[in-house]
This record gives sequence, C-alpha cells and structure tokens, in this order.
Amino acid sequence: MSRERPGPLVGVRVLDLSRALAGPLCATLLSDLGAEVTKVEPIDGDPSRAWGPHDGDESLYFASVNHGKRALALDFRDKAARGILVDLVRSSDVLIESFRPGVMSAMGLDATSLKAANPRLVVTSVTGFGSVGPLSNAPGLDQIAQAMSGLMSVTGASAAETYRVGVPVVDFMTGLVSVIGVLAALIARDEDGTTVETSLLETALYSLVFQAQKGLRTGEDPEPQGNMHPTIQPYGAYRAADGEIVLAASSQRHWRWLCEVLGAEELLGIREFATPADRVAHREALTVEIEARLAGATVEQWVVRLTAAGIPAGPVLGVTDALAQEQVAALELVRQLPTPDGMDPRPLLAAPFRLRGERLPIAAYPPRLGESSREILIELGRSEVEVDALVKRGAVGEAG
Repeated sequence: MSRERPGPLVGVRVLDLSRALAGPLCATLLSDLGAEVTKVEPIDGDPSRAWGPHDGDESLYFASVNHGKRALALDFRDKAARGILVDLVRSSDVLIESFRPGVMSAMGLDATSLKAANPRLVVTSVTGFGSVGPLSNAPGLDQIAQAMSGLMSVTGASAAETYRVGVPVVDFMTGLVSVIGVLAALIARDEDGTTVETSLLETALYSLVFQAQKGLRTGEDPEPQGNMHPTIQPYGAYRAADGEIVLAASSQRHWRWLCEVLGAEELLGIREFATPADRVAHREALTVEIEARLAGATVEQWVVRLTAAGIPAGPVLGVTDALAQEQVAALELVRQLPTPDGMDPRPLLAAPFRLRGERLPIAAYPPRLGESSREILIELGRSEVEVDALVKRGAVGEAG
C-alpha cells in the first residue's frame, strides 16, 4: 500500500476484527488518517462480502467501507488462530471488534489476555445495545436500532406511515462515533491502555438531538413531517415546474428575501405567516402559496435566483446525478483506485474532510479475502513452510 502523503496516524497499527458496516467504517477512516489496518476475517469472509449491490462478483457494500486494509483469513476454531491473533494484538495499537459479549473470550481474547499481551492496547467495541443492561446479549442491526430509538417514528409521510432512513445511517454514525472515541483514547492512553465502547442504540438516540430533547422535557412524541422541517417553515421540499426543490428560510430576514424572490411580497402581510411559529402552525396553507409561485419556473432557475439572494436552496437529485455534480468534482471526493486483480481503476469515495487543505488519500482498494494472509504471517515470524501447512489444513485462507 502506498500513500501520497503520510497522515496524522502514520505509525498507528489497527487490528480490525469487526464485521458489516459500523466497525469496518471506523477502521477504514483510521486508515484514511494514516493508520496501518489489518482486517481479520473468518475463512468464509466478512458476511458483508455476500451482500448487494454487486458489480460482477464484487460486493459494493463491502467495498464501500473496507478500503485501505490488508486482509487475513483465519479459521477461528483452529488452535493456531489464537496464537496468530495474540501476536497481532502484541503489535497493534488499536483493536476494533463488533462481536456479542462472550465471543472475544471464546477466541482467547478476553480482557485479561488482551492486557497481558499488550497493556497499552486501545480496545474498541461496537455492539447493538451496549455491554450492560437486559439487551446487552441481544443482536442488533441498523434498522432495529432505527426502530427502537424512535428514529423511524420521526421519519416518513405521517405518524401512520413511517420509514427507515434510506441508508444504514445508524451504522454509519456509530462508525464515526467510534473514530472519535479511538482518537481520544490514543491521545489519553497510558501504560494501562483503555477501552472505547459504543452501540447502535446509543448513537441512534444521540442523533435525535432536539426531537429527543422534546421527548425528555415534555413527554410528547414528535411526529414525522414528510419532507418538511418539523420546527422551521418554510424549510423543506417544494414542487416547481419540473421537479422538487429544497429551500430554507430559517429566519425572518430569509422569509422576507424569499417572498421578494418569489414575487409574493403580499405574504409578508398575512397574519398567519407573520412569525416562525405562525408559519409552522399554518404549514399546509403556506406550502400551497409557495408552490403556486414556484410553478412558474424550473428547479434550476429557482436555485439560481434563490442562492443569488442568499437563500439556501438545491435540487432533489438521484445518487448518480449527485455524484456527477461539478462541486463533487471540485472537492475531489471520488478517487480512482487500482484493483488487486489488475483490472481498470475503480471509483471509491474518500474520507469527507480535508487536512492541510488536501483530500486524504486512499491507501489501497478493498482487499480480496485473505489477500495478505501470507505476507502478514511471515511478518509475524512464521516460515513459508509453516504458512503452507496452515493453508493446507484450512487454518489460514489465501486469495485465489
């Protein structure tokens, strides 16, 4: 693996034992920041390698959160696997795992063993519901967390028609939260190491921000408002002549500017629309008035007029159109990476931030299952003969 420029975590070694999305995303972002990441999978691979969407035999789900890593495949039931894992622990700064309680111990990686192997290790655990409480042993997935946190209850057309968010947003947010925890732990760790714990449920609840605060303070359940903001109006998706546009007038000044751009200054004198609270209370009537004006021009025309006037606005795009925007190209968010099979370079999304004014490089394309198994074991002191024997008996997997 090569880098255009060393990241701030160069020299940090990460052992990624996690599966699916949250943990692997955490490890990938650490790789983007310069860490060396080794992903260890069972012989049949991280389950997400089988999840769609696919491009030929490649899982694009797996590819989205596993770039910049080396890959080692092990049969965790084989006794040799424990020795290999302990050796990896000794040479790592961070371990990321997303197993249910008890699985790490069954692998010989309980807290006592980890501390004995590497006292300064930062152990990062991602679970569905946390390590304590009546649900600590329950399996957790993104949509379960969306449902049980109340996130689904505030997403949808109405209280009678709620939806999951269209991407695994809780997994994604949990991966980001885990990165924050790891970075804090690396800064603060001492000779006793430290642990970082988070869960899908905790992250999902934390993401509710003002909706959660409403529930805590008033005891009332917020309800979904479709594509409209629940507490600010006008702020949401509105129909124009040829599609939908999202616009936001979040202050009295923006409200006045919006009316001027729409040629609807008379709305400023209507009592029902006078204050922010009034506009929220009369959301439906206000939407009718705004869409009547928007019908006179296209989305593109309105975006130009509104943004020129200082009013936030944008079109509602499909994913491919969103990725094809000039702004995305200017940000250099999409990178072309050579693939392990030597085929033409393929696109990946880089980390969504810059350091020193530069986009962080991606160290390598997502690895094939067991792609670096032999290389890693040789580095750990195993001989070629020993590696051959481990591969022959199925304790270690290699990329075909």
